[in-house]
Amino acid sequence: MSETLSLNTKAILLLTAPLIIGRGKSKEPADLLTPGEYMKLTLYLQEMGKQPADLLEANIDHILGDHHHIFDRNRLKRLLDRGFLLSQVIERWQTRAIWVISRTDEAYPQKLKIRLKKDAPSLLYGCGDVNILNSGGLAIVGSRNVNDSLIEYTQEIGRLAAKARQTVISGAARGIDRAAMSGALEAGGKVIGVLADSLEQTAMTREHRNLLLEERLVLISPYDPNAGFNTGHAMQRNKVIYALSDAALVVNTDMNKGGTWAGATEQLERLRLVPIYVRSTGEPSKGLEALRAKGAMSWPNSVDTDNLDTVLRPDILKTPASPIQSQLPFDVQ
Repeated sequence: MSETLSLNTKAILLLTAPLIIGRGKSKEPADLLTPGEYMKLTLYLQEMGKQPADLLEANIDHILGDHHHIFDRNRLKRLLDRGFLLSQVIERWQTRAIWVISRTDEAYPQKLKIRLKKDAPSLLYGCGDVNILNSGGLAIVGSRNVNDSLIEYTQEIGRLAAKARQTVISGAARGIDRAAMSGALEAGGKVIGVLADSLEQTAMTREHRNLLLEERLVLISPYDPNAGFNTGHAMQRNKVIYALSDAALVVNTDMNKGGTWAGATEQLERLRLVPIYVRSTGEPSKGLEALRAKGAMSWPNSVDTDNLDTVLRPDILKTPASPIQSQLPFDVQ
């Protein structure tokens, strides 16, 4: 992947990203544009026939005109003037093989644009082969604190997906997430890890580095590579996990609490992006039973490498890009 950032991506970084140099060494500016504010700005620019990059190359006062009651141009100027800081963080990312793409870039995953629409992250940071993000596959999620039998069960599902040439998508958290990823990787498969924090630190570990270089693992995050843990970020990244997949398996969850529960119920009750399965063997779980009552399907225990594809796409689920779905601000094509 090219190390050269598009001007649009640079502008989006300046307007919305904290640009943290090293863990704990920078604090997020108080005047960054929120996702809602950035969306309002992009819609305005689109109406004017402009792109974010034009804010870097043209007179911002001329572009914004008399809309000072909507946009604080002094605030925008302060953010856009962070060019030196941006060059520092870009150099740091490049030395660590970390890339960043924006929703304006051709490499940005189409599944996120189509399924999440305006809620698709404006930026994605990552390390590894960006092309894996378009492969679909099986999302496997679950609780952090689980027993060995559930770890073994999850690893076996990960191995099954790998042998069926299906990518595994998970959150890289302790417990079920890591078990799913390790099972798939041990079987020679490909894995997408969607992180809520600490992308740089995770990507630099020895256990991940070779897998990243071999293009079998890609780690991504909608948040700065040096951002620390944030409960809200962890909840939001669930949408990305589901949106990148063809179907999802919830191995274990507490009832009415935790990120796994929140993410699964959001899918079942509101977003409905992909089919949701729950584990159907082993120790009973009130959380899984509650998800089943909300419409989740039982994972078919007879599934093997020959029929996994029909499990992932029970209704031959393909989500084509309609003209309306694709009309996001500054989409390529």
